Amino acid sequence: MNFEQNETQKMIAESIKDFAKIHIAPNVNQWDESQLFPVELFKKLGEMGFMGVLVPETYGGAGLTYHEYITVIEEISKVDPAIGLSVAAHNSLCTGHIMQFASDEQKKKWLPKLATGEWIGAWGLTEHNTGSDAGGMNTTAVLDGEAYILNGAKNFITHAISGDIAVVIARTGAKGDSHGMTAFAVEKGTPGFTSGKKEDKLGMRASETAELIFDNCRVPKENILGEVGEGFVQSMKVLDGGRISIAALSLGIAKGAYQAALKYAKERIQFGKPISSFQGISFKLADMATEIEASELLTHKAAAKKELGERMTTIGAMAKMYASETCVKVANEAIQIHGGYGYTKDFPVEKFFRDSKLCTIGEGTTEIQKVVISRDILKD
Repeated sequence: MNFEQNETQKMIAESIKDFAKIHIAPNVNQWDESQLFPVELFKKLGEMGFMGVLVPETYGGAGLTYHEYITVIEEISKVDPAIGLSVAAHNSLCTGHIMQFASDEQKKKWLPKLATGEWIGAWGLTEHNTGSDAGGMNTTAVLDGEAYILNGAKNFITHAISGDIAVVIARTGAKGDSHGMTAFAVEKGTPGFTSGKKEDKLGMRASETAELIFDNCRVPKENILGEVGEGFVQSMKVLDGGRISIAALSLGIAKGAYQAALKYAKERIQFGKPISSFQGISFKLADMATEIEASELLTHKAAAKKELGERMTTIGAMAKMYASETCVKVANEAIQIHGGYGYTKDFPVEKFFRDSKLCTIGEGTTEIQKVVISRDILKD
């Protein structure tokens, strides 16, 4: 396995750094305070190809690999993890689901709009009473002639208000039946399809999170992705790839927090010398650097397996679990290194800390990752 960044990755990293310096960094605190979702920023990202990183060029995408995708998410998240989260959710969930399971006709209809940022995508699986237990969902889809009537609600949905299209998993069979759920693509403006309460969150505040509501929403049969009854199985496969996204997001947060802590430790003078010269601080930095390196290797190993078409459920869960727990730990230590200043909004580490916690929850909690990993290693 080649551990060096290829030329494309280096070019992407530099491109995002330049873009973020101009378009993201000056607005981070304002977006965070007001919980503003900057739609126009994502249009600009779309123009650069970052809203369709994995989408083939045939459908208007960049046609890059998961390694480049990790670079995109990581570099954005070093500056603002909330923007990194939204780019990840758009690419890996909504766009990724359509790319993997839609017909060619459906791909031609939706992917070019998503890949260029003309449309922003949402993905609806989670409900109020069914988080990890997705099979117990209450949202139903009942066949009525040439359409399905959807009723119910999804919550904690990224881009639920601003999204132009949502991939929604609804129950078409018995509750708890893994083959009793179906995936539908529902466009904004469809009668009976609305958004609800916007969540007031601890972190990731510039990434919009709200409800999707379906009230006798009529969705034509041609909007079914794949076959009836395949929705849950499709979702689990989408989440396999999605875990790489969250690992990359976590990696960006960890690196951003670490770099801020390293800089501060070298500049902060106490007892006549930089605090980095004290073992209590230097050992923290050593641990942070090592765990970031391990997270990066796990994440790219998962990406390599995904690119080769190999089963990567276990390594993906490992990467997501380890990288997300690492970013929380690194962000916490970064605040400790900053001391009292780390607890203020004058320094970036308090935001990295608030943003980091989502990574251990979203797209499968740490506990669920352990279930996935243990099930696989015991089976093997």
